[in-house]
Amino acid sequence: MKQWVFLMALLATTYVASAQSKTDAWLEKMIRQQASPFLNEILDQPDTFHYQFIYTKIDRDKNNQPHFTNYYYRVNRNEYFNPASMVKLPTAVLALEKMNTLNKYGVNKFTTMFTDSAFSRQTKVKHDSSAANFLPSVAQYVKKIFLVSDNDAYNRLYEFVGQQQLNERMWQMGYNDTRITRRFVTMNEDENRHTNPIRFMQGDSLLYRQLAAYNADPFNFQKKIFIGRAHYNRFDSLIKAPMDFTTHNNFPLEDMQQVLQAVLFPNSVPEQKRFNLQPDDYAFLYRYMSELPSESDHPHYDTAEFFDSYTKFFMFKAWRSKIPSNIRVFNKTGWSYGFLTDVAYIVDFKNKIEFMVSGNIYVNSDGVLNDDKYEYVETGYPFFKEMGNIIYQYELKRKRKHAPDLSAFQFDYRN
Repeated sequence: MKQWVFLMALLATTYVASAQSKTDAWLEKMIRQQASPFLNEILDQPDTFHYQFIYTKIDRDKNNQPHFTNYYYRVNRNEYFNPASMVKLPTAVLALEKMNTLNKYGVNKFTTMFTDSAFSRQTKVKHDSSAANFLPSVAQYVKKIFLVSDNDAYNRLYEFVGQQQLNERMWQMGYNDTRITRRFVTMNEDENRHTNPIRFMQGDSLLYRQLAAYNADPFNFQKKIFIGRAHYNRFDSLIKAPMDFTTHNNFPLEDMQQVLQAVLFPNSVPEQKRFNLQPDDYAFLYRYMSELPSESDHPHYDTAEFFDSYTKFFMFKAWRSKIPSNIRVFNKTGWSYGFLTDVAYIVDFKNKIEFMVSGNIYVNSDGVLNDDKYEYVETGYPFFKEMGNIIYQYELKRKRKHAPDLSAFQFDYRN
């Protein structure tokens, strides 16, 4: 009986969400006309794959100022999907923002950052073997978040920003449906509310000490979220009931697109949605959002595992496709529990085109969560590849009044 109630709650939520989806007829028609039978079969099953997609067209004026037009395909902020590593995007940016408030202490993003412990299940960090100097820093954590979506790097920046400040700042910027409640390590709700003490050091000298923090503010968990037909719990026991995502992280696709646009084109969003970053912060983010694992020395990666398209879902990750030298992807991806998400700004310097694509899909045919049996390779990555290529081919043919000057996004990745 209990399982039946869970399933009915899930079905009710899905039905209401579907009724509120946003779709632009032009975008749907264009994609359908170009789609392969494989892609059309996915698009024909929205209640199975729960996909959402945003195409952001960018037009430059005579002064090279960008103007954005969003087109939606089944986009719905009320239809939950697990954002997975996508929460690393605002966490990394807000860590850089917070660093700028500590300049008066002689601290910057490259300063050595030691993490201590003060509560249950917290761990310390005094070394970082991926860094050239073997020392941890905000800069090194940000690099690892964008190069390979490193979980520990996210955990450390979550602890630095603090759960309360992280969420309050997002809400202040207008992202009221976004919540970031947890690290990516096994902790309960209370443990995730507690964040570690941190020290910023220059040699043996203490520059700044951040005390342990606790978020006493409640989250709104009134909307219950259940997904799947069964799941494995943290003890690897099969529970024959949907998995409860009520207290998990939440980050609607439209918010993700706006956050990435605010980072890449800060003047294009309302002042309320702009991050308080310095020019070198933006350049730092652009480089490591687009740098490939093979181009990185510190961290150094085994490219057999972390191949160049490892975090480039749109157009490239399926079949480990090669990324042409004239194309760069500035993005963040996430994957967990059968959900795949990518929010990307794609630039072709040779053909002078630029556009944004944002999307997610759910690929879990057996309905069991936490069993590591998801159709990422067979269905998820090919979905992103084809959706990205359809938009890319459209952009190649689209006439522009003014060709964009894309020099702000060109970097020498050898230095």
